[in-house]
Amino acid sequence: MRTLLALLTAAVVGAVLFLTLPAGPASAAAVRIMPLGDSITGNPGCWRALLWNDLQNGGNTNIDFVGTQPPQGCAVPYDGDGEGHGGALVTAVADQNQLPAWLTASRPDVVLMHFGTNDVWSNRSTDTILAAYGKLVDQMRASNPAMRVLVAQIIPMNPPSCAECAQRVVALNAAIPGWAAGKTTAASPVTVVDQWTGFSTATDTGDGVHPNASGDRKIADRWLPAVVRALNGTLPSGSASPSRSVSPSPSRSVSPSPSRSVLPSDSVPPVPGCSATYKVVGQWQGGFQGEVTVRNGGTSGVAGWTARYTYSGGERITQSWGATVTQTGSAVTADNAAWNGALAPGATATFGFIGSGTPGIPPITCVFR
Repeated sequence: MRTLLALLTAAVVGAVLFLTLPAGPASAAAVRIMPLGDSITGNPGCWRALLWNDLQNGGNTNIDFVGTQPPQGCAVPYDGDGEGHGGALVTAVADQNQLPAWLTASRPDVVLMHFGTNDVWSNRSTDTILAAYGKLVDQMRASNPAMRVLVAQIIPMNPPSCAECAQRVVALNAAIPGWAAGKTTAASPVTVVDQWTGFSTATDTGDGVHPNASGDRKIADRWLPAVVRALNGTLPSGSASPSRSVSPSPSRSVSPSPSRSVLPSDSVPPVPGCSATYKVVGQWQGGFQGEVTVRNGGTSGVAGWTARYTYSGGERITQSWGATVTQTGSAVTADNAAWNGALAPGATATFGFIGSGTPGIPPITCVFR
């Protein structure tokens, strides 16, 4: 009997202690990210798979891609939820108030919006498309006053059935930064992400509109730094894009040849052999984003390249895309990715990275392999 009473007493004391122990720290809720758009985002939109895995590999694991649409199938495992609706027009989604129900179901913290391709194809005016963008952003903020909105300058398009579409995309993209600057707020920043520059309808799509494997890779690479900064809470309150904000001129060519990428560095006079330019394209407290463009200034094609430079101020690269970047001490080596190593004469390839510290502009060299 005494043994039984002792056991009961111990159990009661244990239960009381258990109930009065302070609770452990709660784990932070995953950041909910909604990819929003048309078939470029959702049919199958495999840039989402690449982006998901790039984020995971970079240590950004506490995230949840959300949306009412299930995964459409890609070559790698990923969180495939999203709001990519094949054939959708952003103007129709706005006019029909479709977004609020999707927001209620998914409750995103961040929205990645690449939307407007079908509107351009349907000859909706730039002003009409931007008005739809604005209505969707208002609905996002009604759902979440602190919504972080990343809006793409959309990839080029050149379908055989629409000779005017290419120029319409240029006009839309040229107007997006100004619209974003007027729409952004400190609580809910609107950030422009340039998906247009360096994207070729000839080599990065199969039909002049929808990205192929190399196109998916480029789209994911452009989203990545912007998403990382959104997750880190370092998005600017203006419309400048972490990856670059570009306002293409309506007279600019939008159908680059398969052998040449259209990049701002194309204005640099050609240098024989391999040449590289380094630039800082974004900076914030304790960190920066850099970009390197490698050019083939020779007379024959090459199969691969390596860029090298050395920091002098203690900078450290923490994440990269478009190249395999390694850093030993202050020395940095970047080898081309599988999809951008081959360079025809006059062609360029670009890779980017995020680093810590105060950025300088180091001397840079490159060699072909």
